[in-house]
Amino acid sequence: MTSEVSPKDRFVTVYGRKPVLEALADYDLRVDKVIIAEGLGGPVINEIKEAAADRAVRVHRASAHRVKVLAGNGRHDQGVLADVVARKMRPLATALEDPATAPRTVLLLDGLTTPANVGMILRTATAAGIDGIVVPHRGVASLDPLVIKASAGVAFHAPVLRSTTAGEAAELLTEAGYPLYALDAGAPDSLYETDFGSRAVFVLGSETAGLSEDVSTRIAQSLAIPMRGGVESLNVASAAAVVCFELLRRNL
Repeated sequence: MTSEVSPKDRFVTVYGRKPVLEALADYDLRVDKVIIAEGLGGPVINEIKEAAADRAVRVHRASAHRVKVLAGNGRHDQGVLADVVARKMRPLATALEDPATAPRTVLLLDGLTTPANVGMILRTATAAGIDGIVVPHRGVASLDPLVIKASAGVAFHAPVLRSTTAGEAAELLTEAGYPLYALDAGAPDSLYETDFGSRAVFVLGSETAGLSEDVSTRIAQSLAIPMRGGVESLNVASAAAVVCFELLRRNL
């Protein structure tokens, strides 16, 4: 099974000279390999190569185009990237295979393209002990240096579950018996008064576009976060924090 898992479901790819150096300097992280664009040199590149050698990390050369493709960012890769092992990251399908060990509390990100929001959600959910955060490969901000910075490094250690799209994840989760809950300021039911049972998925959608159609059709119930002071809604990362710590409070 492990050999069949895509590298995208095992590694967080860090690009840019400073982020790669920082990853190599953090001995709590396991760096699988470093890739440097052919013909690239200079003091910083030498420093990266030396730091990799000190940790016995493989250094490969590739074309500048290949580095851009692997980094997924044509403007900020600076010709260097590193694959960092994310120990708790795995495909959602794998996580659901055994009901006895499957995650109980799950966040599903749908259409969140702002790296700061994704990073803050990863940090908050991990701190609150959420069992899994579904970060689809498509339609959601990539786990890149901006997300890592916003998570204060927690992205490397968060219980990330991967799927191709949010719709695919919603289908897998509903077929596995999970009810999907959405947050809606106008919903009649309160987050604080709803019984979620032993397993639940909370979908966090785009603040501008809302939930995708493939996901919205699978929502079992919409819930509201009670608010005062004339405030109509919360930033998605703030709303996620309310949900995460309400779940933690119930499990204490």
